[in-house]
Amino acid sequence: METGLKKKIPRKNDKDLFHIVFKVPSGEGPYVRAKYAQLVDKDPEAAIYWFWEAISVGDKVDSALKDMAVVMKQLGRMDEAIEAIKSFRGLCSRNSQESLDNVLIDLYKKCGKVDEQIELLKYKLKLIYLGEAFNGKPTKTARSHGKKFQLSIKQETSRILGNLAWAYMEKSNFIAAEAVYRKAQMIDPNANKALNLCCCLLKQGQYDEADTILKDVLQNQIQWCDDKTRKRAAEMAVEVMNKKLSSNLLLNSSSLGLKFEDDFVEALERVMKEWAPTRSRRLPIFQEISQYRDQAAC
Repeated sequence: METGLKKKIPRKNDKDLFHIVFKVPSGEGPYVRAKYAQLVDKDPEAAIYWFWEAISVGDKVDSALKDMAVVMKQLGRMDEAIEAIKSFRGLCSRNSQESLDNVLIDLYKKCGKVDEQIELLKYKLKLIYLGEAFNGKPTKTARSHGKKFQLSIKQETSRILGNLAWAYMEKSNFIAAEAVYRKAQMIDPNANKALNLCCCLLKQGQYDEADTILKDVLQNQIQWCDDKTRKRAAEMAVEVMNKKLSSNLLLNSSSLGLKFEDDFVEALERVMKEWAPTRSRRLPIFQEISQYRDQAAC
């Protein structure tokens, strides 16, 4: 462990483009050592050690705390990461609080803390309502899969609502999830949230409405519909069709006045009478005894 921690970090003169290739910041502080351990040595335990050092001496605390929580999550130490953010986010700048909230929400989701996730998502919606999200700006630069893009308040609101609706689904509160998904779709519709809304409707037996939404997705009437989403929509359409058929069969049975639990045997006997010859209900052995008794009587 000590040997790995004392490795000399290459300087710019040692290797051209080293910092660009490995995305390691320049310098000699504990935060740089943590990133070197994380990205170059691939040693997460050493990275966590140096991230703690960076936080304790005030070296890039905003980045150190967030990056340490991410490494802890990769190691499955979610509870430890949550506690670290809660304990030390007070040392971080105001501008970093939003990104820390996002990491915290992901940690809650990973370890199944749905109530905490819902509470934090509602808090983020409150910040948007008060005009405090994005530090009061209409857009911010976000990153997804290594690429930067501009995210608007409108898109962020819909995203948070989608996450909140999913959390409600995790608690099997499909009525609340449906309401939140509908609100998200009104703000910034996309195909993925539309399919999640269909899941809520299916759970509540609203097959016709789910079918209508699925048709919109399959006909590309909702944006952000890729091949994977269309495949999922097609699978759900088959499920909806099967559920509608099953529902219709149950309705038809009800219209005949049959209750499966109570009248199944009676209904089966009626069918057997129509399609099978009339037989004695007595077992064969009793039929033989009856014949013998009749002969004896003669």
